[in-house]
Amino acid sequence: MIEKNLIQDIVEKEIEGTPMFLVDVLIRPGNVIIVEIDSDESIGIDDCIALSKQIESHLNRDEEDFELEVGSAGLTSPFKIPRQYQKYQGEEVEVLTRDGRKLKGILKSSDDAGFVLTVTSKVKPEGSKKKIEVEEDIPFEYNQVKYTKYIISFK
Repeated sequence: MIEKNLIQDIVEKEIEGTPMFLVDVLIRPGNVIIVEIDSDESIGIDDCIALSKQIESHLNRDEEDFELEVGSAGLTSPFKIPRQYQKYQGEEVEVLTRDGRKLKGILKSSDDAGFVLTVTSKVKPEGSKKKIEVEEDIPFEYNQVKYTKYIISFK
């Protein structure tokens, strides 16, 4: 069976110095290799094809047969690694917490430990007739959320 670490090392070497980064590698039974990449810029089909060819050049089908799929992280797919959070800083995201709360807000900042979401809500101050918008920064550790997704907006 082909090792996940081998594929990760090959991909990291091949995309070094590019805006692309590795999101995930899955090895399924029957040596089905699935490589998911993302980029700080756009990723086209040509990028996936080129990377697929580069990965194949490091593997020998005569020694071990395999199936290889290289694709980009979907725009609305949940984030899997901290680098994706960095990519979408300043953008609107949806967060589902482990305790079941669903929040929408702006991804303010992120690091290797977690991220901060700025949520805007309307509150009615005491003695006032009108609601006002209030922003609140909510810090999260990655293990506190089930998923975080980029929200596509057509405003």
